[in-house]
Formats: sequence, C-alpha cells, structure tokens
Amino acid sequence: MASTAISEKDARVKTPSTNSSSDRASIEKKAETERIETVEVLDFGGDTTLPPPPKLTPEQEKKLWRKVDLRLMPILTLMYLFSFLDRGNIGNAKLQGLTTQLNLTGNKYNIALTMYFIPYCLFECPANLVLKKFRPSRWLPGITIAWGIIMTLMGLVKNYPQLVGTRVVLGVTEAGLFPGVVYYLTLWYPRHMLQYRVGIFYGGATVAGAFSGLLAFAISFMSGTAGMLGWSWIFIIEGIATVAVGILSIFVLVDFPSTAGFLTPEERAFIVWRKKYDNSSVGEEEHFAMRHLWSSFLDWQTWLHILIYMSIIGPLYGISLFLPSIINGFGFNTTISQLLTVPPYVCATIVLLIFAVWSDKIQKRSPFILAGLVLCLIGFSINISDAPIGVKYFGTFFCVSGSYAAFPGVIAWLGNNVAGQYKRGVSMALHIGIGNFSGAIASNIYRTQDAPRYLIGHGVELMFVGIGFISLPIAVMLYMRINAARDVKQKEMEEQGIKYSAEELRRMGDRAPDFRYTL
Repeated sequence: MASTAISEKDARVKTPSTNSSSDRASIEKKAETERIETVEVLDFGGDTTLPPPPKLTPEQEKKLWRKVDLRLMPILTLMYLFSFLDRGNIGNAKLQGLTTQLNLTGNKYNIALTMYFIPYCLFECPANLVLKKFRPSRWLPGITIAWGIIMTLMGLVKNYPQLVGTRVVLGVTEAGLFPGVVYYLTLWYPRHMLQYRVGIFYGGATVAGAFSGLLAFAISFMSGTAGMLGWSWIFIIEGIATVAVGILSIFVLVDFPSTAGFLTPEERAFIVWRKKYDNSSVGEEEHFAMRHLWSSFLDWQTWLHILIYMSIIGPLYGISLFLPSIINGFGFNTTISQLLTVPPYVCATIVLLIFAVWSDKIQKRSPFILAGLVLCLIGFSINISDAPIGVKYFGTFFCVSGSYAAFPGVIAWLGNNVAGQYKRGVSMALHIGIGNFSGAIASNIYRTQDAPRYLIGHGVELMFVGIGFISLPIAVMLYMRINAARDVKQKEMEEQGIKYSAEELRRMGDRAPDFRYTL
C-alpha cells in the first residue's frame, strides 16, 4: 500500500534548521502521527470506494438488515433445501425399490452412502478458498446446477458401480455449498447476528427432511411410468428442480456488500463499516497470506470445534439417512413410514428457530448446543431401549430436534471466534470438512442385519453425543479463562500506557488483547 506519510528526514529538510529540541520533538511527533493516520487508511471490503457510513437509528438499521435478509436468505435457504434433499433422498429411494432393482445386497447400500462423504469432506476446504476468487454469485449457482444434473442422471443408473460413481461426483459438486454459504454470510452479518441467519439457512435442511417424505410419497405413484420404478423418479424430478433453482439463483444472488446493487451506496457503506469493526476496534485482515492457512491449522479452536461438530453431525446424518428405515422397522408399511418422517422434522424446524433467535438475543452459543446434546441423549436412549413402538417414535422427535436445532450454533460459534476473513474461511472449511467424516461413519452404523432395533447404530450415536458432553465444557472453560486473562492484560496495558498499532491488532486477529471470545 502506498504511503503518504513523510519520513523524519524529509521533515527536517522541509523545516528551517533549528537547534531547538522542542521543535525537533514537535516535528518527530507530527511525523509519527502521520504514520499512524496512514495505517488507518486500509481498504476493507471496498469501503474506500464508498461514502462515509451514515448514522442510523435502531429502527432504520433493523429495516436495512430486513432488506438484506429478504434478498439473500430465501434463495440461499432454497438452495440448501435442495442440497440436503438430494443427498438424503436415497433413504426414501431405498423404500421405493432401489435396493431390489440394483441388487444392493449386504453392505452395498452403506458403501454407496459412504462414498458421498469422502469427496464431500476433501473438497470443502479448497472450495472455500476459491469462493471470493470466482465470486459467490457465480460459484454457488454454478455448483448447484452441476449437482442438479448429477442428481438427475442418478435416476438413470442401472447397476451398483454406476450408483457409487454418481454418489462420488455428487459429493464433489455439493462440497462447496454449505461452507461457502456460511463463510459468505460472515462477510455480510455481524457475528452476533449470525446464528439466526445460519438457522434460517439450515432450516432448509429440516424442511427438506419433511418435504422429502411427502415428495417420496407423491412420486411413488409414478412407479412404472416409462418403465422406471419410484426411486428413479425421485432422483430425476428432484434433480431437475435443483437445476431450476440454480438457474434462478444466478439472477438473485449478489457478491459482497460493497458491490450489492440492491443497496444504496450509503447502505453499503454502513454494512461494510459494521463488519469492519465487528470483531475488533481496528477492523480485521482481508487479504490472503499463507500464514492464514498455518494459523488455521495450528489454532486449538479448529480442532476442538471439530469434535463438537462431530458430536452433532454424526447423529444428524444418522437419523436423516435412516429415519425412514428406522420407522419402517417399527412395523409400518412403506407408505406410512414415508409420511411418519414428516412430523419429527416439523418439530425440529420450530425448535431450531427458537434456539437461533434466543441464541443471538443473549449472544451465547454453548447453552443451546448443550441443550441439543441433551435432546439427542434422550432420543437415542429411548430408541436403544426395549420401549413400545409409540414411545420409540416419540424418541425420534428428540433425535431429529436435538441434532438439527444445535447445528447452526455449532457453525456460528467458530465463525464468531475466528478473526480475519481468510483465516475464518479456512478454519470453517476444515471444521466442516473434517467434521463431516462423522457422516461417513454414520452411513455404516445402521446395518440391515441389525433391524429393527439397530442397537449398534443407536449405540454409536450415543458415543458421538458423549464426545460432545466432554469437548463442549472444555471449550467453554478455555474461552472463559482466556477472556478473563485478556481483561487483566488490557487493564494493565491501559495503566502502563502500552498501545498496539492498528496494523498489529489486525495481524493478531482473534489473539488480540481487545478480542473477546463468544461463549
């Protein structure tokens, strides 16, 4: 960055010669002041191209965020609804002749599920790194159209290897959506407004769970049309709908606050200003450097939050992929089993939104993750027991509600506690990418030979919940300890007159003495 500050030598040349020490001190002080002011002129999200941010009343600010919500959240939620619908509809297709026609004997069905998660996990981090390079308004719609085409082709597969191949490619193409959207939202919203938006966005997944059962029930009546069974039509129709959503999103999505055409220049300036000073009094680093990668890999937060993520996503994928089979194992026929998957997801959507609103209001994440773990503990404990069928079905409400409602908090928590745009992007991609390997585990724990009680499956899910009960309190205690230490350090610095420059504070990111971790 070009500097306009003058050096002390230049100051002496331009100032009449004098032996006065007071004049020399004044010149040096002026030069130092100009250097500090020069450091402050840092382009953040294009703010140097925008007018000064206006002063908004609380009502005006609320109206502005509502305007942003109405532009971004519906299309993002719709995209993720179809993402989750397309990855999970294989559970409904299983009951519509998939395993019979493709001869998925033994553990072939579980392997097909697993092969989705391996590329999905591996490609999430690279996808997040290229998000800003390729522009969100092109990258996110592009991958949506791509996986919609793959989903459609999956309805035409004729054998097991073709099914596995399409599941692998589906994992590759879907990998960039969830971490990309979460990172994208952190570029728009202040950190304590994030969980509600992630909750709305992820609510698409819970609605997808309910919608999947209803849609599978309706599509089942097409079985035999054009010589194809119901499972083929589930994949084809939902894939075509995904392509349509991807095309629509090209015309709706925007890139970044500083370039959003639906906002006035003043509104853009305000949003960029809110984000600039959200995590720190001096803003945060925006430009890429290799140290951001190493900082993400070496940060204890990343790895501890991966354990917390796995404790929720393991039960979530297990219940979402196998809920139709679990309910079918209660003794209901295929049609009734599809329909009975709907109420637990409706309940989960309500609980998720309550958690999201409440969490942002009190600006805390961990209590709601803990509540979700408790709900999962109750639900899986009921289902692993020898309880009556009605009680076990009631237990599935706890399993679905606990895992789905806690998930947005898990995502928002790490996003709140990592400063620096690229470090946050890499950390969240690692968090989601590695954590999603628990989905690969969950794909293999509900085995056909264990039906109808699925003791191993429910037992492993309880293991995941136990990991959460250990790792969550550790994270909270570490955050509390660090926050308390920084309170003391900041007070000592003020008493001793020690001050870091704005550039030093930005470089420190979430390690800066003025940064406080969200609990």
